[in-house]
Amino acid sequence: MNLIQNHYGEFISLFTALCWTITSLAFESAGKRVGSLSVNIIRLIMAFFFIGIISVFRKGMFLPFDASVENWLWLLLSGIIGFVIGDLLLFQAFIEIGARLSMLIMSLAPPLAAFFGWIILNEKLTLLHAIGMTITILGIALVIISKNKKQIKLSYPIRGVLLALGGATGQGLGLVISKLGMKNYDPFLSTQIRVIAGIIGFGILFSFYGHWSNFKSAIKNTPAMKRISLGAFFGPFLGVSFSLMAIQYTSTGIASTIMAIVPVLIIPPAWLIFKEKITIKEIAGALIAVIGVILLFIG
Repeated sequence: MNLIQNHYGEFISLFTALCWTITSLAFESAGKRVGSLSVNIIRLIMAFFFIGIISVFRKGMFLPFDASVENWLWLLLSGIIGFVIGDLLLFQAFIEIGARLSMLIMSLAPPLAAFFGWIILNEKLTLLHAIGMTITILGIALVIISKNKKQIKLSYPIRGVLLALGGATGQGLGLVISKLGMKNYDPFLSTQIRVIAGIIGFGILFSFYGHWSNFKSAIKNTPAMKRISLGAFFGPFLGVSFSLMAIQYTSTGIASTIMAIVPVLIIPPAWLIFKEKITIKEIAGALIAVIGVILLFIG
């Protein structure tokens, strides 16, 4: 019990990584059936009600009525950046290059968060930070770059890699903005504010592009809805909420480092469930990337 009490934030971070491993695989499968845009808005709607229901029992209210105006403004902004822009790019990357590689590239989110923290919060970057960033990038490059006799080329579609990189940028910046907005406020209700921003953002996109017919088709697709439900429960409901809770109990660096092990955790299910071929180079790249992230937050 003392171990859990002394490292509560670390255990929450590990649980968050497990949640994100499950949700990434679930959303990859669902996205291939009904499209990433439909998956995004449906999982946010589900998460909104998941959080609201549990908040009734925890706080006696369905919505975050006790949040300050400052909480609302910053968390709404972080929701647009993280859920709408970042996750839309990430979920499309799931479809184009797969969840495993997408989540590996997402290992860049912690160093990007450190960079945005330096710019926005005036947090300092040490030499070890720079070394950690370099090692992380090298680990990712080892996975996405292959070499033949004549030229070096991308092993995966450049569009998918750039989409995942955009997702990592959105996650990193969204984390910093969330920290500005949340302060000591409840992490679940903070997540609900971000979810509300996401629902509004995707609602505007659906109306602009006329995708509501796709939404109706998606909710009628039972296999996809089962996967979206699973992903929504472990992703924007548990995963995001516990990621915010983790940084309340331990440092952002330690929490982000532990949560960044998703690329390693996702290798066994990707191999067992999706029968993806795993190479030694990709395993080495994943491990190097995580080592880089660890160095980044030790510094």
